[in-house]
Amino acid sequence: MAQLIKSDFEPAWWLPSPHLQTLWPSLFRRHLPLELRRERVELRDGDFIDIAWHGSKGPLVLLIHGLEGSLESHYATTLISALNSAGFRCLFMHLRGCSGVPNRLQRSYHSGATEDLVDTVEFLRLKEELPKAVVGISLGGNLLLKYLGESGCDSAFNAAVAVSVPFNLKSAVKRLEHGFSRVYSRHLLRKLLKSHAQKCRSMSIPDTDNISSISTIYEFDDRITAIQNGFVDADDYYQRSSCAQFLKHITTPTLILHARDDPFMQPQDVPDLQDLGPGVSLELSDCGGHVGFVQGKLPWRPVYWLDRRVPAFLKHVLTRD
Repeated sequence: MAQLIKSDFEPAWWLPSPHLQTLWPSLFRRHLPLELRRERVELRDGDFIDIAWHGSKGPLVLLIHGLEGSLESHYATTLISALNSAGFRCLFMHLRGCSGVPNRLQRSYHSGATEDLVDTVEFLRLKEELPKAVVGISLGGNLLLKYLGESGCDSAFNAAVAVSVPFNLKSAVKRLEHGFSRVYSRHLLRKLLKSHAQKCRSMSIPDTDNISSISTIYEFDDRITAIQNGFVDADDYYQRSSCAQFLKHITTPTLILHARDDPFMQPQDVPDLQDLGPGVSLELSDCGGHVGFVQGKLPWRPVYWLDRRVPAFLKHVLTRD
């Protein structure tokens, strides 16, 4: 049965605002050195995805990163380590072109590319290494929830967690064009443009899009993401890829963790109970920012709540099963 849950998350007193919650981990969180085994997944369309394995015992959990994310994202190695400490093996899935190596095809990764997740699942199924659970962060959370809704009862996973999801992609992109959130938009746009330029150089493609004139993520998606991936324009891409319309079809036990003050999206885009499928629990906190959720009494001893909440949910569901 779908449910709305009031989160027990309470922000650190020294990080009271959504922007401080969002920025602190990115600026100050330490990356953990991990022993990783890397592997390449060949996709049906001739492209590839790079994955990284960690741990040798326990149920396997797949992690999917956010926009322009990678193993260098502040939550990546730390969440892998937290899951490993809780008894899980982990598999980190880089989206196309996000592993430091440009992908082969002109098309790119995007928020609704569930076919890439399907191909990865099939690759793992053939290896008899199918994950028991999956965790998606931000854009990766949107992709995950879309997949779970599309697959319904045929989902490959026994449990799922989605964190700080942009339920309505157009609304989220427009939100990033206002106020202090423009800081995040400019940062992400610089990374998108840099990645696109590197890819064009690797494929000897001339800059016919004149990317230097692009000033917003909406423009980037309208002129590059949408066209490269078979959409008419940005609006078509956002409409077809936003996960909100797929939530009601999810039957996999799924926890969505979301802060009402997330500066990447509008509060009115948070789903209501009637929007959720029978497998979904939406856990809402008043504070937490975007993939922040930092607690702790002292600034030099921060506590990252996600590293506790995500493993706890997965252990609860998988033990029950």
